[in-house]
Amino acid sequence: MTGIDAARRVGWVAVVLADGAFAGTATAPDLAALVAEVEPVAVIGVDIPIGSVAGGRACDRLARTALGPRGRSVFPAPPAEVLDAADQVEANRRLAAAGLPRVSAQAWALVAKMRQATALAAVDERVHEVHPELAFATMTGAPMAHPKRTWAGQAERRAALRGAGVALPDDLGPAGLAAPDDVLDAAAVAWTAQRIAAGVAAPLPDPPEPGIDHPAVAIWA
Repeated sequence: MTGIDAARRVGWVAVVLADGAFAGTATAPDLAALVAEVEPVAVIGVDIPIGSVAGGRACDRLARTALGPRGRSVFPAPPAEVLDAADQVEANRRLAAAGLPRVSAQAWALVAKMRQATALAAVDERVHEVHPELAFATMTGAPMAHPKRTWAGQAERRAALRGAGVALPDDLGPAGLAAPDDVLDAAAVAWTAQRIAAGVAAPLPDPPEPGIDHPAVAIWA
């Protein structure tokens, strides 16, 4: 199984598990290239919105509610109406004309990677959307107490992964150049990918929501 996170410094970072334990990492600027590098894998979890819904996605709203204090980590994915916009200004112009909420800079920054992930999911049924904060909450039974970019938050998440059998080594090779929270997120996504493969993960919402560019829009946990 592999978990992939959209990484600030390296494009994408993957953590690979074998029999539930850490088996390696990889990085690449392109999602399809990264998947090719980590093959063979049975399930691919990706921390990026996959699929769009006119007016917004139910899975984002449900995930924010489920995560409580960590709910702000779930950015509303840009709606389908703006995915082909040239920039954030044009996107917000379209949304205003349609009477829809404007898209934030954080959400707009997801668009290029959303396109990559949705295109890959269209041709590869192994690909599932996973949110790492939902993964950690499922792993431990409650949302994380501290933000992921803090020292306390990263210690908390690394301990949660160790408790789940995913012990990350100090030397990650090229992935060691990725931001620490991106690596931890990828590892949590890999843990959920393992649950998907075992048939014990569930989609949010259940059943998934039909999307415009993807038949089953959901976040798995």
